[in-house]
Amino acid sequence: MEILKVASQSKPTAVAGAIAGVVRESGRAEVQAIGAGAVNQAIKSIVIARGYLAPSGIDLVCIPAFIEVTVENGERTAIKFILESR
Repeated sequence: MEILKVASQSKPTAVAGAIAGVVRESGRAEVQAIGAGAVNQAIKSIVIARGYLAPSGIDLVCIPAFIEVTVENGERTAIKFILESR
C-alpha cells in the first residue's frame, strides 16, 4: 500500500490528486500526518479526493488510526488514514 505523507504546507488539491491516482490504480492508499496543521490538510485532501473519485463510481472510505513514526529526533505520534474504495 502506498503511503502519502502530508505536511501543514501541502496543497490539498495536489494531495487529493495523488490520493485519487493511487486509489484508482491499487484500490487503497495510506495518508500520514503529524500535527494539527498537517491533519487539517490531510482531511481536506481526502474530502476533495472523494469528489474526484465519485464520478467514476468509486466511494472512498476513510479509516483513521494512530501510529508511531520515527523522525530524526525520535518517535512521534502520527495519524494515519487508510483509504479504500468501496
